[in-house]
Amino acid sequence: MHVIGFRRIGQLPFPEQLVVTPASEHDLNVYKNEWGTITNRTFYGDKIYYNIDYFNNLATNQNTKMLTPVKAVKNQSTWDKQFNKAADDLFSTAVSNIRQPIEGFFNWLLEKTDFQRASKVRSANGLLIHVFGKLAAAFICLIFNS
Repeated sequence: MHVIGFRRIGQLPFPEQLVVTPASEHDLNVYKNEWGTITNRTFYGDKIYYNIDYFNNLATNQNTKMLTPVKAVKNQSTWDKQFNKAADDLFSTAVSNIRQPIEGFFNWLLEKTDFQRASKVRSANGLLIHVFGKLAAAFICLIFNS
């Protein structure tokens, strides 16, 4: 499950869009296919979204940014790693702090619905009904209890 949510200080993010894909689908591909045309936005992702060329292109053409924790560069010299370490650590911590509520949202969703447990589901349609039925119930709770 992939979610874009609006940040709400001190509360769970409010989901804007939600996409369910097979576990084998790479997160960056989901972003490109589902949300790659969104303009004038800043996204906060985890390290899996680290793709400098793709997101530099989006920043230039669509005014869209993806901020992710700093990912280690292969074959980078020890000197370069140490030179940038403090700034990289501060930036990564800041991005992770902003991302923490969406991780809390997923934790809340799993705790409220246990939608990952679908051992009695026998078809793709049954799985969709299982997942989206539980999500609908959770979101109704989120809307009326916030």
